[in-house]
Amino acid sequence: MDRAMLNRTSSGYKSLKQQKSVEDVALEPSDNLMASPARVTPFLIYLVSIVTLGPLLFGYHLGELNAPQKVITCKVDQVPTGSRYNIFNLPECIPMSDSQWGLVQSIFTIGGLLGALFSGSIATRYGRLFAMEWLTFFLAMGPIAEALADKMWVLTLGRALSGLGAGAATVVCPIYISEVAPKEQRGLFGAFTQVQINFGIFFAQLLGYFLSTNSRWRWILATAGIIAAATFVGLTLTPETPMWLAANNRPRMARGILQRIRGEEVDIQEEMDSWEISGDAEQESLLGPPRGLQPRKQQGVSILDVIRFPRYRRAVIAVTGTMMAQQLCGINAVVMYSVAILGQIMAGQAALITVVVSAVNVLVTLLASPLADKVGRKPCLLLSISGMGSASAMLAVGLTQDFTVLTIVGLTVIVCSFGVGLGSVPFILPSELVGPEAVGAASSWALAGNWLSTFLVAQFFPLLNDALPDGKVWWIFAALAAFFGAFVVAFVPESKGKASPEEVWGSVARPSA
Repeated sequence: MDRAMLNRTSSGYKSLKQQKSVEDVALEPSDNLMASPARVTPFLIYLVSIVTLGPLLFGYHLGELNAPQKVITCKVDQVPTGSRYNIFNLPECIPMSDSQWGLVQSIFTIGGLLGALFSGSIATRYGRLFAMEWLTFFLAMGPIAEALADKMWVLTLGRALSGLGAGAATVVCPIYISEVAPKEQRGLFGAFTQVQINFGIFFAQLLGYFLSTNSRWRWILATAGIIAAATFVGLTLTPETPMWLAANNRPRMARGILQRIRGEEVDIQEEMDSWEISGDAEQESLLGPPRGLQPRKQQGVSILDVIRFPRYRRAVIAVTGTMMAQQLCGINAVVMYSVAILGQIMAGQAALITVVVSAVNVLVTLLASPLADKVGRKPCLLLSISGMGSASAMLAVGLTQDFTVLTIVGLTVIVCSFGVGLGSVPFILPSELVGPEAVGAASSWALAGNWLSTFLVAQFFPLLNDALPDGKVWWIFAALAAFFGAFVVAFVPESKGKASPEEVWGSVARPSA
C-alpha cells in the first residue's frame, strides 16, 4: 500500500469515528447497554488492591519504630534470663544514643525524598508497571536489612533502602490508580492511596503493641518485607496502564487492557477518544497487529521542564503546595508523637491510645473517600484545612490550660479533618492537572515537597515542643493551616469531572514539550 492510499485510509477512518452511519444507528440497542455505567469490575478492584500495597508500606515504615523504640535501643530490659542472643546469633537490642536513633528515624525520609525525585521520570520513560516492579525490590531489601541488623549502621542502611522504595511508591502508585480508574470515580479510588497509608500506620502500631519485647521486634520490621514480596507477585498479573501505552504508540494493546479493566460490555470509545495517539500509532491500529515493545516516540517532560513551561509550572505549584500542606498542618505531629502528647493527660495508656488514633484515622479516611467525587477536590481541601487549623487551636488552648476534654476533642478533630481532604486529594491532583507526559515529573516535585515536610515535622516538632511553653507549638500549625487555606483558594483549580488538563485550566494551552 502506497503512502497516499495509507493517508486516505487513515482520513476515512477518522471521519468514521466522528459520525455514525444509518446502519450503526439502527443496530444500537435502544436501552443503550453498551454505555453501561457498571465499570467497577473485579479486575479493577484487584489492580487497586495490589498497587496500593506500596503506599501501605510507606505508612507501615512511618509507624514501625514508634512502639519498640525503647526495646530496640536497650532502654528497657525485657530480655529473658540467659544469653542476650537468639538462635540467629543476633543481639536482642542495639545500644543507641538519642542522636543515633534520630538518624535511624530521619534517614527514612531522606531515602524517600530521593525515591520521589527520580521515580517520576522513570515511570514516564519506561512505564508505571516497570517503576513499581523495581520499587518493590527496595521495599523488600530494606526490611531484610532492618530485621537482621546487628549494628546501628545496618539498621540505618535498611531504613534508607525502605525509604527509597516508599518514596517511589508514593509517586508512581497514585499515577497508576488515576490512569486505570473511571473518570467519575477517580476521587474515590485515589483516596485508597491514603487509606492504605493510614492502614499501614495502624498495622505497624498494632504489631508494635504486641511485639515490642525481647527480639520479637525484629518480626515487626520483617513483616514489611513479606508484604513487599506479596506485592511483587501480585504485579506479575498487573498490566501497564492503557493511557501510558496509548501515549507511547501502542493503541491496540491499550484498547485491549482498557476493555478488560472496564468490562466486556462497556463502550470504551469515549474514553479512548481522549487519548493522545500519534499518526504512526493510528496506522498501526488500522493495518496490522501490535508491534510489541517499541522505543518511546513521545518524549516525556523532565523535572526541569515542568518548572520551565508556564502551563506545567502552575500545576507543579498547585500539587506541591497541597502535598506540603498535607504534612505541615499537624497530622504527622499527631501520628509520630501522640504518645508524648497524650502521655501528659493519660499516662500509662499512651501506646494503646496511639493504636486507637491510628484506627480512627483509617476509618474516617475510608468513610470520606467518596466526598471528593461528590463535592469536589477544592471544597474537600478547604474543609480539611480549616478543620485542622481549628483543631490545632483547640490543642494549643487545651494543653496550655490543662483542659483534658478540649485536648482530646482537638486530637479527634485533627484526625477526622485530615481524612476529609488533605489525606487523599493531593494524591489525585497530579494526574488531573497535567497530561501523561508530565505527570511523573510533576508528581516527583510534589512528593519531594511532601517528604521534605515530613522530615521537618519529624525533626523539629520535638525541639519546638520542648522550647515553647506547653501547647504553644500548636499555634504554629494553626498559622500554617491559615496560610495553606489561602494557597488553595489562590492556586488550586477544581478538577472534579474534568476529562483532561486542558478542561481543568480552561483556555490556557498546554505548551509542547
